[in-house]
Amino acid sequence: MRAPQFWRTDGVASRLLSPFGFLYGALARGRLARETPRAALPTIVIGGLTAGGDGKTPLVIALAQMLAAQGERPALLTRGYGKRGGRCEPFAVSSGDVAAEVGDEAVLLSRHALAIVGADRAASAALARELDATLLILDDGFHSRRLSPDLSLLAIDSDYGAGNGCCLPAGPLRAPLDAQIAAADALILIGAGATGRMLAASCAKPVFQARIVPEPQSAKALAGSRIIGFAGIGRTEKFFKSLAETGAEVAATRAFPDHHRYGECDLTELTALARWHDATLVTTEKDAVRLPPAFPAETMPISLTFAEPEALTAMLDAALSRARLSRAS
Repeated sequence: MRAPQFWRTDGVASRLLSPFGFLYGALARGRLARETPRAALPTIVIGGLTAGGDGKTPLVIALAQMLAAQGERPALLTRGYGKRGGRCEPFAVSSGDVAAEVGDEAVLLSRHALAIVGADRAASAALARELDATLLILDDGFHSRRLSPDLSLLAIDSDYGAGNGCCLPAGPLRAPLDAQIAAADALILIGAGATGRMLAASCAKPVFQARIVPEPQSAKALAGSRIIGFAGIGRTEKFFKSLAETGAEVAATRAFPDHHRYGECDLTELTALARWHDATLVTTEKDAVRLPPAFPAETMPISLTFAEPEALTAMLDAALSRARLSRAS
């Protein structure tokens, strides 16, 4: 889906939908408060404050890389949103799997660590242990609360913040703001926007500043070239802004809904647009895995970097130590 513009403001549409938002929020608050089983492995749970675009996937990948550098073997647990087919869950994603079968995020995650797809998080956790993982990172497991977290991190887009502050469908929040903040051990503030900074400053929680950066070699290759950016992610405007910051001439952009399945009409339209502008098509890694291998589009990879990685590493180490000590006792 594409986030409606009224999610940013307290307008008529939001007010008309507010009863439904109140009901959704009450149910979501209950899920956040419920007791859940604990996995045999230390469990880090990631959430996004709103319904898509906060930066959960880059955060999961960045954490997996940090922990792998410390000798850990993280398993990344995901539901495989958008997958088709009847494969028996849970299963580990392999190099030959495609987005249509396992989900685009699952393919992307599997390039960085062991990725396991399954709606039953307890079963996925058990499989991770069988495959010699040393810890779990749950991609978007914050709100479902299927496993008890040893550490809960909440990603916040600093430009978007909490939107209009209402729960779905009246606004973008996946649970009431106070309930989400209370359930988080720390906030990961992504970007330098004032909206997110003000929100984080009002919360009595540790805050870690991060930012999305293009992969240097890819960004350098785009500089000075004429391009057309297209994407089907939570907030396409962030990707288009990153493209402009590479120094490329962005002749046009095309936004699709999050997790969009590109059909022949879409591909024909994009190809015609590129010819019309005499430009190169450029998209995200997440979109690239949903495209036919032969489709002529360049990819601009991005990564998440932390302002104070040592402080975050110290928090991760402390949380993992507590988790292992509690399981040993």
